[in-house]
Amino acid sequence: MCMVIFAPIFAICAFATCGGYYGHLQVKVDCAARRHNNVSINIDFGYPFRLQQVYFKAPLCEAKREEIVFLNGDFSAAAQFFVTVGVLAFLYSLLATIVYVFYQNKYLKNNRGPLVDFLVTVTFSLTWLLSSCCWAKSLTEIKTATNPTEVLLLISACREKENRCAATQEPFWSRLNTSALNSTSVLKQRKK
Repeated sequence: MCMVIFAPIFAICAFATCGGYYGHLQVKVDCAARRHNNVSINIDFGYPFRLQQVYFKAPLCEAKREEIVFLNGDFSAAAQFFVTVGVLAFLYSLLATIVYVFYQNKYLKNNRGPLVDFLVTVTFSLTWLLSSCCWAKSLTEIKTATNPTEVLLLISACREKENRCAATQEPFWSRLNTSALNSTSVLKQRKK
């Protein structure tokens, strides 16, 4: 019964915090030649985390031009798998709640109801575990790909020692960390 109450709440939190995420990173490039001085670069990314499609313009210090730089990595498969399983688990929990409340006599009268419910619950638990593991690994890789040190290495001007580059704003990871934590909470609730 505890699963009926808490599983939908944790599922909503898990897929909403992942599916609605947008991160922001800001870096500053200070060229030694002073052609481009204190240039701020804003980099925005979000769900479904196709980072290879995220680009920004960075100054080339030796010329009055800019280069287009792309981030690395495509983590959309794991993120979309995680969100899809979360939504389906939420919908199944709602369906199970309706069956438990309004059709309890029919549910208990036939042995197939509890057996089907058990098999679907086990399937969702295993699928949720798999999607959570994939998402946790991808989350670690997303954090690495958007780490300011890694992003600064992508910029040609920042690879030259005479120029100064720094991150002025890093992404907030609390929402994505919450999605990974909520996924383990759903698994614990499904076992009860």
